[in-house]
Amino acid sequence: VGIVNAHEMLAMDDLEEDMKILCENLVFNKTEDATEDMLKRTDYERACKEAKKKGIALPRKPRGKFVNKPRKTFAYDNIPSKPALEPPLPTSDAAQNHTPNPYMNSNLTHEKIAAIRAKASNPNKDSLNIDYAQPAELYPESFPHFVRGRDSVREYITALFTSQIAIYDGAMGTMIQNYSKRNKLDEEEYRGDRFTNWSCNVKGNNDMLSITQPHIISGIYRQYLEEGGSNLIGTNTFSSTTIAMADYEMEDYAYELNYEGARLAREVCDEVTAKDPTKPRFVVGAIGPTNRTGSISPSVEDPAARNVTFDELVETYFEQIVGLVDGGADILMVETIFDTLNAKAALYAIGEYLDFTGVDIPVFISGTLVDQSGRTLSGQTGEAFYASVRHAKPMCVGLNCALGASHMVPFVEKLANVVECFMHVYSNAGLPNAMGGYDDTPEDMARDNRVFFENGWLNMVGGCCGSTPPHIKAIAEVAKEYAPRKLPDVGRPKMWLSGLEDLVVDDVHNHLGLPFLNVGERCNISGSLKFKKLMMKGDYATAMDIAKKQVEDGAHVIDINVDDGLLDGVAAMQKFVKIAVTEPEVSKVPFMLDASKFEIVMAGLKWCQGKCIVNSISLKVGEELFKEQATLLKKHGAAVVVMAFDEEGQAATESEKVRICKRSYDILVNEVKFPPEDIIFDPNVLTIGTGMEEHANYGIDFINATKTIKEQCPYVKISGGISNLSFGFRGVMKIRESIHAVFLHHAIMESGMDVGIVNAHEMLAINEVEPELLEACNNLVFNKTEDATDVMLELTTKERAAIEARKKGGAVEVKEKSWRDFECKKRLEHALIKGISEFVDKDVEEARLSVSKPLEVIEGPLMDGMNVVGDLFGAGKMFLPQVIKSARVMKKAVAYLLPFMEEEKKANLIAQGIDPSTINENDDSNYAGTVLMATVKGDVHDIGKNIVSVVLGCNNYKVYDIGVMVPCETILEKAKEYNVDVIGLSGLITPSLDEMVVVAKEMSKAGFKQPLMIGGATTSKMHTAVKISPNYFTLDHPVIHVLDASRSVTVVSSLLGGDKEEFVEDLLEEYDELREDYYAGLEDRYFLTYDQAKEQKLVIDFNANPPAPAPKKMGVTLIDQVPLEDIVPYIDWNPFFQTWELRGRYPNRGYPKIFNDEAVGGEAKKLFNDAQNLMKKIIEEKSMYVKGVVGIFPANRSDDGEDVHIYQDEESRQANSPLATYCMLRQQSEKESDDPYLSQADFIAPRGYNDHMGMFAVSCFGCDALVQKYEADNDDYNKIMSQALADRFVEAFAEYLHREIRVDMWGYAKDEKLDESDLLKIKYDGIRPAPGYPSQPDHTEKSTMWETIKAKELAGIELSESLSMMPAASVSALVFAHPQSQYFAVGQVGKDQVTNYAERKKFELSNMERWLSPILNYDRD
Repeated sequence: VGIVNAHEMLAMDDLEEDMKILCENLVFNKTEDATEDMLKRTDYERACKEAKKKGIALPRKPRGKFVNKPRKTFAYDNIPSKPALEPPLPTSDAAQNHTPNPYMNSNLTHEKIAAIRAKASNPNKDSLNIDYAQPAELYPESFPHFVRGRDSVREYITALFTSQIAIYDGAMGTMIQNYSKRNKLDEEEYRGDRFTNWSCNVKGNNDMLSITQPHIISGIYRQYLEEGGSNLIGTNTFSSTTIAMADYEMEDYAYELNYEGARLAREVCDEVTAKDPTKPRFVVGAIGPTNRTGSISPSVEDPAARNVTFDELVETYFEQIVGLVDGGADILMVETIFDTLNAKAALYAIGEYLDFTGVDIPVFISGTLVDQSGRTLSGQTGEAFYASVRHAKPMCVGLNCALGASHMVPFVEKLANVVECFMHVYSNAGLPNAMGGYDDTPEDMARDNRVFFENGWLNMVGGCCGSTPPHIKAIAEVAKEYAPRKLPDVGRPKMWLSGLEDLVVDDVHNHLGLPFLNVGERCNISGSLKFKKLMMKGDYATAMDIAKKQVEDGAHVIDINVDDGLLDGVAAMQKFVKIAVTEPEVSKVPFMLDASKFEIVMAGLKWCQGKCIVNSISLKVGEELFKEQATLLKKHGAAVVVMAFDEEGQAATESEKVRICKRSYDILVNEVKFPPEDIIFDPNVLTIGTGMEEHANYGIDFINATKTIKEQCPYVKISGGISNLSFGFRGVMKIRESIHAVFLHHAIMESGMDVGIVNAHEMLAINEVEPELLEACNNLVFNKTEDATDVMLELTTKERAAIEARKKGGAVEVKEKSWRDFECKKRLEHALIKGISEFVDKDVEEARLSVSKPLEVIEGPLMDGMNVVGDLFGAGKMFLPQVIKSARVMKKAVAYLLPFMEEEKKANLIAQGIDPSTINENDDSNYAGTVLMATVKGDVHDIGKNIVSVVLGCNNYKVYDIGVMVPCETILEKAKEYNVDVIGLSGLITPSLDEMVVVAKEMSKAGFKQPLMIGGATTSKMHTAVKISPNYFTLDHPVIHVLDASRSVTVVSSLLGGDKEEFVEDLLEEYDELREDYYAGLEDRYFLTYDQAKEQKLVIDFNANPPAPAPKKMGVTLIDQVPLEDIVPYIDWNPFFQTWELRGRYPNRGYPKIFNDEAVGGEAKKLFNDAQNLMKKIIEEKSMYVKGVVGIFPANRSDDGEDVHIYQDEESRQANSPLATYCMLRQQSEKESDDPYLSQADFIAPRGYNDHMGMFAVSCFGCDALVQKYEADNDDYNKIMSQALADRFVEAFAEYLHREIRVDMWGYAKDEKLDESDLLKIKYDGIRPAPGYPSQPDHTEKSTMWETIKAKELAGIELSESLSMMPAASVSALVFAHPQSQYFAVGQVGKDQVTNYAERKKFELSNMERWLSPILNYDRD
């Protein structure tokens, strides 16, 4: 039974096939988007009804989901897979025949090799041993023995990797650091005797230790072989390229570094092998990524910029390879690949070397996925990375570095599912901890690697950063319990392309369900007039939009063609590709590089990290050049389109197409050894429907030839430029695409065509062609009737007439929904949220026309939009860099409205009889409000204030930023002068808190009525409520703490808007509750008396734990020769992200885990990349520099145990004549444990002991000038970025300098060997607390320090009235050396201690209380 409208009921068979599918999907909930699909169809049906009423053409029917159609198969598709006996072999004769490497390198005399040896820096280069062949009878012939020159390394590695999981070594850098912890390894040791007078610092150049400290490197090799049990060890040559060595001005030593690194490994391997010949040890020549990237622009402003070329990379890698092989390497390993283009250059260089020498040297490749996204730094997935390098026929591929084993699991599994050769992993010892070190124990690493062995994913395993011989030994113990990975069976070869993601062409179906690769044609000058105009104008940014649209519309590959007589093809191709590879939406798909000139496609190919298609080559240039071009493309790993041309011309007939393609195939496969699956034949799609009889069979000839070529040339693909087919009907897209639909359906489904250059968005499925057109297309394509062309021309004429009618009357179109279809208010909101400025003028104009006053647009939709931005930021759904971009959109919108507002104002004045020219030009009545911003007296920090000013300014608020260190009287004076609506105070240091209280009191006395905003790093809502608010807050002029810069817009608009009263009442209630909670908490808190706290102080037994030894360098030292690049490794990036208000959530808190955070990771990465680029620019241009002063003095605790006396020298100490006294504060807040009540004085020994105390002040100079430059350029983003980087530089300099004090100037930790990450974790002995911070929260102690070390006189570092350091990017600290010294917080102190402290410092009590105001446990009088 059913209650129905019987008249309208349909039988199921009455439904159109696509409607039936839509209904079944909806009724049975078969697909997630069933409802959306049916809504689209409903819109279409409504549009059809409307069109029928108006008598106009029906709209195009929306598509449903197409079912994938089966691929045409050929005999070779059905050949069963067979077991692999070894990894895929390179095509050289030596590799194919397993010819042993003779190891007689002196016989390798190619001119390029000879030239590198001739310029080598080795002192004894004319007598170097570069031959490593061994007597054939040295060891038995059977496996597991091995003799160089007699046995094939390739065969041996195959036997080893298929019989057990082989063991690689661990981290070289970690071992060098560990060595330096036990032994002196400073600048002097790095230089050795040979480089004593080197022109720059070389400490940290680990590779040069192979020359200057060979015993260290040999010892590390030996430890991995003997203790770790490694079968193979990597050479100490990770950075031994001319490019990387430029950092140390050692480019000329590249060959020697590689030779010595390999030679030492060779000697130790042979020594260890001789002890147990059944376990031969092999030398793996380590080839690192360099410190340049071919795929990534170093400039934010110019995505086409690069700091290295492919050819430069090839040159530097080739020299490295010569040195490694001459030093005795058995295998070459391209490792730690974060940019695949660099790796491709290294592999190209290896290929060249092997071609020149004719030897067989196995190649290993190791990629690095930088985070949990599973992508390289240049954006590729693991599968895409492998697809990009597999042309080099590596013997082993895997992953290393960046991640711990447990984090690599999903990515190793994905690789293991696709890699055709052996697999390896050498992971880090876990993820870096907060200080950049590695915490995994050997047992941890062994446990986490077990999953690889259990799943049979690996043939070789080792360790990377943080791993040591014990780690490798532990992993080896677990690995021996498991069988190695089985090589995958060898099946039908497939074309495997890659962009940022991989694409197996043979498995592709397009958006119509056809087994067909859509190559987008719109980035082709001959295929798109719009693209041509953009390229001729040099508008590459808009050209990228065309490329993105093609991918969105279904293109699997982007065709790039810039052929034009008026265009520099090489330059245009290079620039387009370099920009395109930086656009993820474009470069996620592979590229087809298309040009009539071979040099143009080669220019583009050298900038592609993925596996591309080159279009095209042909025999029309002759066999020899054809083979040269094909060989070059094979070396680059590109697939190739081969046109059906030869020396006699273009193939037009079926037989000619087949003949030329078969001839080309035989040359490519049999002579060039080109992979057949990487060949795409284009048998020439020629134009039909021209009226010429000889053209009538072109369609059927192509379809028939396709099938024959596929039969005769196994594994090739067939492609064509489909638009050529219907060229005679250009201008009528419906006709053209209908012809294409019929042609492609038959060519694909019946003949096996695989690829086509198409406009994917316009493609039709054959069942979408109207019946009348379908018959006509069939007749035309297959030349079935004599009048086929005439019929099609008639239909074309009708369609043209329909097009004209639509232009006049307008057909009802069903448009895809876009944000541009929103109402004006919503469009403006979307533009603000997304930071899109392209349509702002148009939308603002529309909004202006809908209101009575231009100001209403600002107060209405624009402010509504910014409120959404503020709310999204507050909810953690937008981030500060995005908010600043939103603010820029607002700025553009307001700029558009300002002229209208000015005209309106003039008209009003004239109507009132006032001459507009007499009105003050600085009149700010057009603004939404006016705000005064100031950093209070004594404080020089203004990053936060600058951000607030930018955001407010871009939201139509007039901001009067009166600078830093502004006295109270100036703030009040300027507020009156400008008659501002709101006053904002900012501060970073704790004295600023008290100054804000002073300003609030003075504002109250002077009768100010403006709301007061409080912000800055040391401020808080609680302090504002308790200390500042009571002095000024009323319902008319509230005091409000602003936590985040982006919230300032919402706060100011609330303070000045119609809802102010309700907003302020809520605020008053909240602050009253905060004050109640604060004072209630004080009642529950207990404090010891000062005397009780002293009785329970920390007591160090200085006899059992004596003070640090006397410093090597006593007194005051100026430090002004440290280049920024030396301190970059010491940067702690966590505060940087805090400056920009980006915070990851557990487990992705902190750098670099923040990049993995789902919410902020993407924005954090963009911000970090911008910072890196600006940092590089600052370093290159030397626009910032660091300077500091260090002082180390004899010191003893005072007799009462509360202060520290320092002395000029030992004589002064003996005479008890202090140079200065540093007063300390002690904890008083009661503890629940037995822990002592600490003071910094506890860490210094009393009189009778020879103790010392250090101190330093450091600054980063140049930031102010850079800020002024960016202000002049209206570049707020880089202005703020410069200040943030200056802070990072000076903090890093402080960390660097503290280390120099420990290991050199004082020298109490001369054997300390910690890397930068360990330093940030404070794993060293001693502390460096800063005056004004928790361990000594009294800023006045800085005055004593400045007088002691002459910081102003020597380094130009000044103190403000409030003892803020100038420049703002400054750090000062005391240095305590005793191992029991520790960081702590003094906390709140009582009046008894403050009184005593003031007496010791000879301060008035009231003055002392003012300075200590934030930590007093009582209210000041």
